[in-house]
Amino acid sequence: MKRKSCLIEAFDAKKVGAEAKNKVYLCGSASEEKMYKNTIWYKSLLDAEKTCLKDDKIKKFHYKFEDGREMVEEYNLDTQVMLRRSWKVKGKLGGEGKWTVEVGDPIPDATPNNDPVIIECKDQPVVTRRNTRINLEWRIRNMPYPIETYSIKANDDEKCVVVSTTNKKYFKKLYIPELVRLGLPVEQANVYSTHNFNTLVVVYKKPQQLLDMEKEWFVELQKVKPIKDIPSDCKTQ
Repeated sequence: MKRKSCLIEAFDAKKVGAEAKNKVYLCGSASEEKMYKNTIWYKSLLDAEKTCLKDDKIKKFHYKFEDGREMVEEYNLDTQVMLRRSWKVKGKLGGEGKWTVEVGDPIPDATPNNDPVIIECKDQPVVTRRNTRINLEWRIRNMPYPIETYSIKANDDEKCVVVSTTNKKYFKKLYIPELVRLGLPVEQANVYSTHNFNTLVVVYKKPQQLLDMEKEWFVELQKVKPIKDIPSDCKTQ
């Protein structure tokens, strides 16, 4: 039971505030080269029930964890890069939970919304997470201000990157659960940004421990055989 409690805390990016630095994400001892193997995160991935679907150049892996959570990851087989990570958490009353996206484009809402009062303004900033081989990225659209307007600071206490503007028009904390799960610090030296076409791109260079883990985990996932090969000309509805 204790292990499940730790697992839930480690997965919840919204709870990585100031208390994150006091949590223990390692179990036992490990060599410095592969310390990630002794983290709760890596052990939970190994222990999870996994299934796989292959769709042309994309492989989708479904994880079912001991604490009841579910996760789906999508990988590009050519680049070996994870394109999407989504989580499903059961409802508080035990009902069917909703999927939330951690990495990748948001899942379109199939439920029509006819209430004009709660429709978001098209000009509001929109944040999308991206993952590349060497970087973690956030793309914030509808940011028309020049690059010198933005302040982008690493905050290791809250395990996030803080984006703000000198004109006080925008403030956002970009949490980095990948670092929290491995017990790694958030360092300013790994942060940089670009701005073009009203889009602010915030980049965090992946530390070596994360690069090593992702490379090894992709190899580990190849042991999960696809339960079905989906023809490339077959479209999923």
